[in-house]
Amino acid sequence: MEDCLAKKMEITVSEAEKRTGRNAMNMQETYTAYLIETRAVESQGEGQCAPVDSLWRRYSEFELLRNYLSVTYPHIVVPPLPEKRADFVWHKLSADNMDPDFVERRRIGLENFLLRVASHPVLCQDKIFYSFLTQEGGWKEMVNETGFQLKADSRLKALNATFRVKNPDKRFTELKHYSDELQSVISHLLRVRARVADRLYGVYKVHGNYGRVFSEWSAIEKEMGDGLQSAGHHMDVYAASIDDILEEEEHYADQLKEYLFYAEALRAVCRKHELMQYDLEMAAQDLTSKKQQCEELATGTVRTFSLKGMTSKLFGQETPEQREAKIKVLEEQIQEGEEQLKSKNLEGRDFVKSAWADIERFKEQKNHDLKEALISYAVMQISMCKKGIQVWTNAKECFSKM
Repeated sequence: MEDCLAKKMEITVSEAEKRTGRNAMNMQETYTAYLIETRAVESQGEGQCAPVDSLWRRYSEFELLRNYLSVTYPHIVVPPLPEKRADFVWHKLSADNMDPDFVERRRIGLENFLLRVASHPVLCQDKIFYSFLTQEGGWKEMVNETGFQLKADSRLKALNATFRVKNPDKRFTELKHYSDELQSVISHLLRVRARVADRLYGVYKVHGNYGRVFSEWSAIEKEMGDGLQSAGHHMDVYAASIDDILEEEEHYADQLKEYLFYAEALRAVCRKHELMQYDLEMAAQDLTSKKQQCEELATGTVRTFSLKGMTSKLFGQETPEQREAKIKVLEEQIQEGEEQLKSKNLEGRDFVKSAWADIERFKEQKNHDLKEALISYAVMQISMCKKGIQVWTNAKECFSKM
């Protein structure tokens, strides 16, 4: 971790800007660009400040970077991007992806994504990631030249592997179930939070109604007027604070959403392992089949029904020379298959070792982050309740002075 990029470079996504341009279909579109600023830490001496480098990136470029990292490092739980469009929001909050409040939260999420990658012991060393931060022109071409798209596995192939693997690794099966449960629990938590936010919004608006009634009442009551006016003022201030409070709540919700999306990153690692296991099993099956064919040719016996066996019976047996030539070809294929199987076994063991080390790292990070987020959320709720108690305490004092 001492060598990670986050220790050597300050990385911020400092602002977002709404722009209009032409897409690949030459149609006009509106999008948001984000300003990434970087500053070298090592060059900062006493009384000196390193120059800031900056460049603009679209959200789609962040997506391209993450896709590249996911394909290039299949054994790593790649940090997720913030949501492209708002989800699990309380109904008074805009779900428009161009809404300033949402864009601001997404800016924070994109900065967090870059810091996650820059802090990762493996991902931080990737040259493409470094170029993403420092090289504005030609970056997309550099990514495409890596040919990572050719390495990407299709969803159909991944689905096929999921259902046809005969000996799945129990640890990865359990991890997949865990990621499903994690996603389910956080989704439920976010839905509950959105419902609570709606009710809380209603409670605050009721206080606004109290404020309006007390203020109107104060106009017709000479002796009680000052007390009612003061109580109404406390109610109005409390009611007006709801928008800022619920916007702050959305930031805590975004921290939970990050791990909602992390669940998919965990499943991606599991799918990659299933694909490797499936390829291994297919290679072993193919090798077994070739060994059986070779043995049948050598002994002149056919153990199982085959089209080739029926052809031999109908049109006569092969000559010894033909049989020897086929045996030789099969022996070469068997030798190649054994080497391939050995290579796949080694690759699989290396994948499991690397993946499990990164999964353990992720679990430690998750436990720490979710603990901090939930504690902060609880503290905020307690603070809100204390403010509500204080409002009514102040109102009581106002009424007592009447």
